[in-house]
Amino acid sequence: MEFGVNFFPVIDPEKKSANTYYDESLQLIELAEALDFQHVQTVEHYGSPYGGYSPDPVVFLAAAAARTSRIRLATGAVIASFAHPVQIAARLALLDNLCHGRLDVGFGRGFLPDEFELFGVDMGESRARFTEVVDACVALWSGEEVRFEGAVHRFGPVTGFPRPYQRPHPPVFVASATSTESCALAGTQGHHLQVVPSVTSRQQLTEMTAAYRAARRAAGHAGPGRIQIKYTCYLGEDREQALADARANERNYVEMMAGAVASWASARSAQYPGYEKFAEKARAYDFDRALADHKVLAGTPDDVRAQIETVGGWYGLDICLSLQFNPGHLPYERAERAMELFADRVAPAFTGDGLAAAA
Repeated sequence: MEFGVNFFPVIDPEKKSANTYYDESLQLIELAEALDFQHVQTVEHYGSPYGGYSPDPVVFLAAAAARTSRIRLATGAVIASFAHPVQIAARLALLDNLCHGRLDVGFGRGFLPDEFELFGVDMGESRARFTEVVDACVALWSGEEVRFEGAVHRFGPVTGFPRPYQRPHPPVFVASATSTESCALAGTQGHHLQVVPSVTSRQQLTEMTAAYRAARRAAGHAGPGRIQIKYTCYLGEDREQALADARANERNYVEMMAGAVASWASARSAQYPGYEKFAEKARAYDFDRALADHKVLAGTPDDVRAQIETVGGWYGLDICLSLQFNPGHLPYERAERAMELFADRVAPAFTGDGLAAAA
């Protein structure tokens, strides 16, 4: 099992400024490399406290690349609907060169109606835009004089510049919230997978990961593929403090998310079945139930280690957990200590000799 660190800023600007968040996050990235975490990743969102401090993962990861030399840098994910594939491919190839081939590229469709309206993009085109951007980026990274003819994007012939450092191209991840079909397609195409347990049920996520693995095997791709599962982790020697931090910051997350998804109360799209219930689900969030269902990791190192043992039993010991240690307005010192505790007292149980013993 592998462990990485992710950054999803859900922050009230009145409580923490953007420059403070960036400074703290970059310090944690340096620490993550020193502690041998596998990757660091961040999201792409616009126009609200729900992720709005991360409008450009390429810029943020370029800053991370300048401060590190080994840890992998992942987009989690670039929203394919909001830019032209030639722009996306070129900017990501630039980042891959800046970090000397440490880039993993996660692509997502986007799911917030307000963001689609902001960019003047029809949500009904999101699946076509996603598919075309992924296919076009791979073609631009790999080929020469590429001509692309899609339902939305048409261009060429053109050769992608700069060429990515990794050949033929950086590893590609597909981010999926609830779609088993999207996971299966990612497996068929030989891509990797990013999923989030907080927005789906254990049964559904089990079906999603199983569909991905089965499709990848059936298509004959080498290796099992990489599955990243994203969790928020509140960790400390004092259980009550860790749980208090978790309860407060999860409430902040849910409140910010409820505001971001409020437009789903009136928005409808055949490409997003069931998403009109997002606001209702956010309002119904219960921290104790989420903790019991292992949708959030919280407590002492022993508590979190036990949770990960359960999660590994559900989804497999070959997964990578991408962990957020500095959610919301958590003080920097507690996020730093949580990462140190995780590396020292949790991760060793699932890597090397510890993993063999668990198996």
